[in-house]
Amino acid sequence: MLLKERFGKVPDMEGTLFLIGVNELGSLPRKKFSKEQKQDLMHIAVCTLLCQHGYYEFAGRDEDGWPHFHELEGVPVKGAMDQERMLKECVIRYFE
Repeated sequence: MLLKERFGKVPDMEGTLFLIGVNELGSLPRKKFSKEQKQDLMHIAVCTLLCQHGYYEFAGRDEDGWPHFHELEGVPVKGAMDQERMLKECVIRYFE
């Protein structure tokens, strides 16, 4: 509901991951992101979310301010549906 109130609709998983990635990146003087940067932002979101379960840990930021992570252990997912379910649960906890 928080996202729906803020943006007028519930974003899909890709949109939600993008928003989390932008949030984790913080404020940089950038209005548009390249396609590669958008993919990087979604990766930042996934790593951030999986930190909740101990699969990743925050390693720091590079000289441009982009966060980086270390994988601690592989994520035991059995397919796309399990992965999406796990990410949805993490998204809920992220916004709580």
